[in-house]
Amino acid sequence: MPDALSLLQQRHSAPSRKLGEPAPDAATLRKLLEAAIRVPDHGKLVPFRLIELRGNDKLAFGTKLAERAIRRNPDLPESKREKERFRYTFAPLVMVVVARLDADSGIPDIEQKLCAGNVAYNILLGAYALGFGAQWLTGWAAYDAEVAALLNLADNECVIGFVHIGTPQTEIPDRERPALDDLLSEWKA
Repeated sequence: MPDALSLLQQRHSAPSRKLGEPAPDAATLRKLLEAAIRVPDHGKLVPFRLIELRGNDKLAFGTKLAERAIRRNPDLPESKREKERFRYTFAPLVMVVVARLDADSGIPDIEQKLCAGNVAYNILLGAYALGFGAQWLTGWAAYDAEVAALLNLADNECVIGFVHIGTPQTEIPDRERPALDDLLSEWKA
């Protein structure tokens, strides 16, 4: 396993359509998720939960999303309809990361969402560290009320992301990264 900094320097997303079997087995996934939920959590609210999509249930979920996409936009071009139809057929595992917002906590919603976002990112890092590929996707489905109902989300919950996990079926090249010098400044009094 690479050391921590090397892991951070090498991690990259694998497009979901390039992922296939195998996914982490149940024991490996449990270890991954136990590590992923170790995130900064202001107020110890645990403002997140996870939904696992696998097998025929994942495919049925993908079918329902494709149907919803077409209802949302009847003029959707055939190429985009096809993309919607096949989106959940590639990666063998999809983890839905859900933020659970506690409006009475006094902790700003953004901090609670960032906490849940850290869970999603930890899943990406952990999957990569274990030799799997993963991609965090949102898109229209993350913000759609019918999809939220399909996932049985409560009124105080929202999708942070759909993390597709599997084994890369081809070599995944890294993308160009920004230069640190273009991003880093120093504040002075």
